[in-house]
Amino acid sequence: MQLKYIFFLCILFLNCEDKQSNKKKNLKSKTPTKTTVVKKEPIHDSITEPNREFPRLDSKNAMEFFLEYEKHNKENKVRLTTDFGIIEILLFNETKFHRANFIFLTKQKYFNGTQFYRVINNFVVQAGNGDDKKTSVKRTHIGKYLLPTDTNRGFKHDRGVLSMPSSEIDNPHKLASPYEFFIVQQKGGAHFLDGDYTIFGKVTRGMDVVDKIAAVKTDDADWPLKNVYIKTVEIIE
Repeated sequence: MQLKYIFFLCILFLNCEDKQSNKKKNLKSKTPTKTTVVKKEPIHDSITEPNREFPRLDSKNAMEFFLEYEKHNKENKVRLTTDFGIIEILLFNETKFHRANFIFLTKQKYFNGTQFYRVINNFVVQAGNGDDKKTSVKRTHIGKYLLPTDTNRGFKHDRGVLSMPSSEIDNPHKLASPYEFFIVQQKGGAHFLDGDYTIFGKVTRGMDVVDKIAAVKTDDADWPLKNVYIKTVEIIE
């Protein structure tokens, strides 16, 4: 009887370990579970929008667009103002498409009003999505596209680095979801992620803010029980 009880405890422990391991490896973008059903706005193309400053991005034109964009937009330092304080980030020039994408979205004010929507203490805080209509409308205006992985630059998933999750769609090559990012909060880093996700920046100020965000209470889907907002993202230089 005692042996059966010990065997049962071992199986329970292994199951819990497997669940935690899978939870930490699955860094995909996430469709908000809190979004209410809203009437879709009509989509206008660039022909009917003469004031558009850029084309609507898609899988065909995004890489060419960012190849040209990064030549003329060399900024690489940004400041996030969150509900818990300021986080400053240096974007790496080595990952030029991902740096250019983040600068582009910052200039389009995409990140303003988005949320830290996935929080796992001592692992990562993931941001750039939201459960309101405005985020969806901004994405529709900018376009639907993915970025290729760029994982051979020698960067590691150390504590404080900025990395990009893969898309939630069927995506065997783990193409990156351009609207979202995660910051590694885990002490000692999360190096088992190396090679799978593109590291494109690091926190230079505000890891104490990241730790505060990581400590908030969440639901079973890792979404904070009280929304944690990015108020603004602005370019420092």
